Amino acid sequence: MAETTTFSEDLVGRGNKDGAALFRDWFTDLTNVAEEGRGAAYVFVMGSLNEILKTFDFPIVFPEINSLQTAVRRVALEFLNDAENYGYSPDICGYVKADVSVQLQGGKHPMGTIPKPSIAVLTNACNTYIKWAEIWERMYNIPMFTLDVPGTRADGTKTSKGDEGFENDRKYVAEQLKELIKLCEKVSGKKFDIDKLREVLGHANVMSRGWKRILEMNASRPSVFSALTDGTIFLGVANGLRGTPEGAQYFNQLVEEMEYKVKNGIGTLTEEEFRLFFVGVPCYPIFRRFNEFFTDWGGTFIHSTYLWFASGGTNLGFEYDLDNPIDSLAEGVLVNVRDAMDSMFHQHQTVLDLITPYQLDGVVYHPIKSCRTVSTGLADGRRYVMERKNISTLFIESDMMDQRVVSEAQMKNRIDAFFEGMISRKQTATV
Repeated sequence: MAETTTFSEDLVGRGNKDGAALFRDWFTDLTNVAEEGRGAAYVFVMGSLNEILKTFDFPIVFPEINSLQTAVRRVALEFLNDAENYGYSPDICGYVKADVSVQLQGGKHPMGTIPKPSIAVLTNACNTYIKWAEIWERMYNIPMFTLDVPGTRADGTKTSKGDEGFENDRKYVAEQLKELIKLCEKVSGKKFDIDKLREVLGHANVMSRGWKRILEMNASRPSVFSALTDGTIFLGVANGLRGTPEGAQYFNQLVEEMEYKVKNGIGTLTEEEFRLFFVGVPCYPIFRRFNEFFTDWGGTFIHSTYLWFASGGTNLGFEYDLDNPIDSLAEGVLVNVRDAMDSMFHQHQTVLDLITPYQLDGVVYHPIKSCRTVSTGLADGRRYVMERKNISTLFIESDMMDQRVVSEAQMKNRIDAFFEGMISRKQTATV
């Protein structure tokens, strides 16, 4: 009995603890790179091209992650003010402004020191990415590579492997990847090693399998992790350590933990009353309190579009063909980045599809001032879902970075009314 208890204590919560430790180690490594005067590859979560960049041993910097960390640690405002004093408008993306401040301060960051870029790699998944990377291009006179990934042309028109349109898009992406490889050779001074790429892709496959599996397991009741809080830790590892043995091992162990919790009925809350889906980006300036507004009522987030697009498509469980690495990587980039874009523009049908299998009680839509790309169309998406499914929904606005536009009192009142409405709905249903 004592051995079983010890095993449970060691296993439950391990993913959060180990994920946080890996994340701290990642920032320590970046600090070492900065102190040694070496450059890094600056990338974004939607299409980071980690697989190719790690083949050339580039240290990887995710400015989006750096920025949200300033908000979680409640120091974002000083970074935003710094960038605005420099001349950036209050209306543009808070992630961009926080990063600009980091650059102006020589890489100073709450988690360490961020190295300067030697190359910027981005996709067209977010319209802000291109203008953001141009800032680094001007600041540091570095090469900037933009990968143009064809998205879904219109709702309901997504192509699949074997379709003529899909194959044309895959070939288009593959040719761009070959151009990126040539640029990486030039910047790094290293020759491309296709066997090393296979090794990196193999580790990425393990991570993708694990990510897909843990998302599926959260359909259990009670749910085994919070898509809002725990999921943010998982995302950090999924992005920063993609293609590494450490990242692969972490997700294998995370699957083990979640399977144990499912088998033993261990939930993320002691009393799970309401199962929710989250659409948008979390409110990081008051992250803990924001989550408590829901957990205080017994509400937990089972799934979210954030676990979808901020994982760069890893949620799909796509696995690369190691015998055909370049073409398979092109296919994976096309599928994953397109899926990430769909999560922002065409997420309404997926929300509907998940309501029954995940036993959802409500859907929370959270548009934010900083990101018009994510927020555009959320009101229409909400209307679409409400017209087709009898489910409670909540529409609350704030920001992912700027605490000046976050009203805790107003937000709490709206959330309380949302739960009171769901309670009344449940009581009516049992009469």
